[in-house]
Amino acid sequence: MGLFEAVTSGKGRKKAGAPLADRMRPLTLEEFVGQEHLIAPGKPLRMMIENDELSSLIFWGPPGSGKTTLARIMARMTASEFIPFSAVLASIKEVKQVMLRAERAREYGRRTIVFIDEIHRFNKAQQDAFLPHVETGNIVLMGATTENPSFEVIAPLLSRAKVYPLYLLTTEQLLILLKRALTDRERGLGALNVEADEDLLREIAVYANGDARVAYNTLETSVLGTKPTAGKRVLKREVVESALQRRVLLYDKAGEEHYNLISALHKSVRNSDPDAALYWLGRMLEAGEDPLYIARRLMRMASEDIGLADPQALVVAVNAMQAVHFVGMPEGNLALAEATVYLALAPKSNALYAGYSKVQEDVMRTVAEPVPLHLRNPVTAVMRELGYGKGYQYAHHYEEKTTAMPCLPESLRNRRYYVPTEEGYEKKLKARLLELFKLKGIK
Repeated sequence: MGLFEAVTSGKGRKKAGAPLADRMRPLTLEEFVGQEHLIAPGKPLRMMIENDELSSLIFWGPPGSGKTTLARIMARMTASEFIPFSAVLASIKEVKQVMLRAERAREYGRRTIVFIDEIHRFNKAQQDAFLPHVETGNIVLMGATTENPSFEVIAPLLSRAKVYPLYLLTTEQLLILLKRALTDRERGLGALNVEADEDLLREIAVYANGDARVAYNTLETSVLGTKPTAGKRVLKREVVESALQRRVLLYDKAGEEHYNLISALHKSVRNSDPDAALYWLGRMLEAGEDPLYIARRLMRMASEDIGLADPQALVVAVNAMQAVHFVGMPEGNLALAEATVYLALAPKSNALYAGYSKVQEDVMRTVAEPVPLHLRNPVTAVMRELGYGKGYQYAHHYEEKTTAMPCLPESLRNRRYYVPTEEGYEKKLKARLLELFKLKGIK
């Protein structure tokens, strides 16, 4: 099929040499598994298809969740020509050619669905090229993306297309697809007479991590790697394990999933859940995240969520960063794991974070008063004449090593920023602070 060759309504055919995932692509909504929130009877998208009232839309979901398949089904079930685009291969010149073709088709009463796979890879100029044709109704634009369209699709185009989220398929849904592939003689592996234990199929489904394409590819590799005996192929564990190899985790270090995972790690540490924290750490590291980025975030957690409840927390986080820097990976994984568990189990206090946030607010909303004269260093005769350092009380000259001398600007004289908690070491700091207040005569 060429870049612009259309897929029109009609019964799908088995393509010679096509991979199992392509051959088993559902042709109707009845065959489609998953995404019930979109295509169950009575749901808006289902009604749009059944009433043949299509509008521009963007399918947002992980790989193998059915974005392209659903778009093709919509084209088959409606009076539409389907033109697939690859955002990786297409140029603006090619976009304009397709738009001209769609405009001519509309003159003859034929609707055109332009499907853009990986629409997030189109730059602004390429996305702009579609706008006038979407507005005039020359095309129904359907995009598919694994990235959050709020960040990757230009606002004018996003405002003219409804976003439909798709979700990872469940293990049970993937099992349905795998069993169907083993029994389908026309498009699947039914003609090979495969016998497979359900536990093995479940392992394939779990390994696929919600991606139907991965599940199909793994099954096909396992079946083709099994020698037939007496006209039957009995799937063995060792063959499946050989096909599984290492899972390719869904992760984009520059995309939304990057922020989702670091958020999960941070909130697990904050919630004192070492098991969850270790899991999210592993998800990031095994997917290829920069370990020094994680180390920097651990240092932030130590200051934001633990602070002086355990002053050692920041030391541990910094040491983990240094270990990663000097030892390298993968050995540095354990240093990060050690720091993560330490932070998760440490007593928690956001007193420092809250205190500094108050300082930021005051700096922004109040007048930046001059430093009080008694706190300034009188380094010249002129400064001394102007009163610099006058009234300064040197703490070491006093028995209590503190004085009642005010150190804040006049307008903030009674402001309190750091309010220690009863957690961990802060309990001692709170007692010390109350002692200082008493010595200074502060109530």
